[in-house]
Amino acid sequence: MRVRRFFLVALPGVFIGALVLTNLRIRSLPSDTVADRVLVEKAARRLTLFRNRTPIATYRVALGRSPIGPKHREGDRRTPEGRYTIDRRKPDSSFHRALHISYPNSDDALRAVSRGESPGGDIMIHGIRNGLGWIGALHRTVDWTSGCVAVTDSEIEEIWRAVPDGTLVEIVP
Repeated sequence: MRVRRFFLVALPGVFIGALVLTNLRIRSLPSDTVADRVLVEKAARRLTLFRNRTPIATYRVALGRSPIGPKHREGDRRTPEGRYTIDRRKPDSSFHRALHISYPNSDDALRAVSRGESPGGDIMIHGIRNGLGWIGALHRTVDWTSGCVAVTDSEIEEIWRAVPDGTLVEIVP
């Protein structure tokens, strides 16, 4: 009985402590930092911002629910692979904030059309679904997006400031 009571009292504290620790960011980018390239490494679940070929920040990410392989068609829940740009911003996103990636590029579109499929679109780098931001870094325990690249809300705020429209985005396996 004593052990059970201990767990009933201790577990919420452990959960809250873990939530706080996973959401601590040791170092944030200075507000005037500007990136000129975004690299997403799918296998490593990593997004890195670069300036003049030098990494300036790295973030752990969650990807589409089927993360292995390139995106083939709309609805396959895969994160695309290739070279794109940030072509617009979505401040009123359902996922805190979002930077739209210019998927599909011409190669993606041709491949999909040759298979008689739609390549899909609306691929973004975004935060966590509105109202669930408290989950923070725990969102990365599973790939959950429909093909996007997800970071925490505080991380998308930082990325939003550092990555201007037109920035190169490379997504590699």
